[in-house]
Amino acid sequence: MLPMWAIWLIASGIFFLGEIFTISFLLFWPGVGAFLAFLTSLIAPENLVAQIMVFVISTVLMILFTKPLVNKLFKNKDNTNMNNSAVLGKKGIVVKAINNANPVGQVKVNGELWSAIKSEKDKPINEGESVIIEKIDGVKLLVRKP
Repeated sequence: MLPMWAIWLIASGIFFLGEIFTISFLLFWPGVGAFLAFLTSLIAPENLVAQIMVFVISTVLMILFTKPLVNKLFKNKDNTNMNNSAVLGKKGIVVKAINNANPVGQVKVNGELWSAIKSEKDKPINEGESVIIEKIDGVKLLVRKP
């Protein structure tokens, strides 16, 4: 069986490795706690209770005290829309006609190419015409002539 110091060191590595593959910035603190428990196991190799307490207490304290600080430091102060709703109400250019024969066309908005359907059923929209984005329906834009 592995000695406790090795188990704590492996656990610390697993937490740090897990942090690399997640975006939550939460596995970092148990990684630090496991490393502190590793150091405790070098000082007191027979005292498993002390090692576990160091791990739990240090992890909980670091999460409680650093989470608000991290949120404050990395808070998005810019009110720019970062999702698809940023295109609502914008003008786009039709690059593939939308008509009765071809109900799904393509529109270029903000340099991005979107699939689009028209809101008015009987009026075709030809290539090169401007449109206004009214709504997002799944991955398609609902557009109309200005």
